Amino acid sequence: MKRFWVAAGVVVAALGGTAFVQNTALLAPATTERPVLLAHRGLAQTYPSSGVNDTTCTASRINTPEHPYLENTLASMEAAFAAGADIVEFDVHPTTNGQFAVIHDWTLDCRTNGTGVTREKTLAELKALDIGYGYTADGGKTYPFRGKGIGLMPSLDEVLARIPDRRLLINVKSNDPREGELLAERLLKLPPAQLALLMAYGGDRPIAVLRERIPTLRTMSKEAEKRCLIHHLAMGWAGLTPQSCERQLLLIPSNYTRWIWGWPARFTARMRAAGSEVIVAGPLVGGDGSAGIDRTEELAALERPIPGIWTNRIDRIAPLVRAEQP
Repeated sequence: MKRFWVAAGVVVAALGGTAFVQNTALLAPATTERPVLLAHRGLAQTYPSSGVNDTTCTASRINTPEHPYLENTLASMEAAFAAGADIVEFDVHPTTNGQFAVIHDWTLDCRTNGTGVTREKTLAELKALDIGYGYTADGGKTYPFRGKGIGLMPSLDEVLARIPDRRLLINVKSNDPREGELLAERLLKLPPAQLALLMAYGGDRPIAVLRERIPTLRTMSKEAEKRCLIHHLAMGWAGLTPQSCERQLLLIPSNYTRWIWGWPARFTARMRAAGSEVIVAGPLVGGDGSAGIDRTEELAALERPIPGIWTNRIDRIAPLVRAEQP
């Protein structure tokens, strides 16, 4: 029995030594690389995130506006890149005439002067709407963007034509596999160099279709990310990268990073070697979802080196990141 416990102790020590060597930050190469900055919906109006759920009309609770841009517009995307974004995220819905409109909401009643389900309209009907109609920061006393958003809802084709040489993240808002098929057909018409700049995330079923149709595309869905991180928890201690982590967009809540082997430098290096992108978001708390890294104190709390940052305030975060660079 004594020999058994001695042998077991040797095995445990060996495993512990392997986990330490493969994952300690002490052996990670030094880096001064700037984090990748991902601007959520471009440069957009922000709102308090507490209590927000899938049915909350966020346009009705915005903070006092600090800039003139509306989310998911061409102007907001260009402003985000000008402010320092490396990647801009935007949302798409299919239209009844086979196009994709760039808008976040499933229905039109919240932020536009339209009504009904977004995907039950033609692109022409959507483009005629005032997408600034419902924004208010004072409970409906004033509507600072009303009348200023007419015709500003772009199509996916317009975004791809206007911004052909920058990195973009497309959010598929449904779990319909036909939507993945339709989007794949559109993206496969792009030049290879432009397609290489794109990523997509959304429902498990359309994203699975996209991965099958476009094997080189980085993607994310809830189940795919969960599978990758669970497999990495089982294998990462030994310095191994699961196949399920290949070609993924990994959006990691800041309060989950402590559970990831080799975080941040060694995990990031492994994921990049597997063709994946690692982005840190705000903490995942309860049912409120994961917010962005939008404030000085949120940025300061992240462990360095930071692989990438998901933010709703690229105008605030980019200057802070630049100030950290040697």
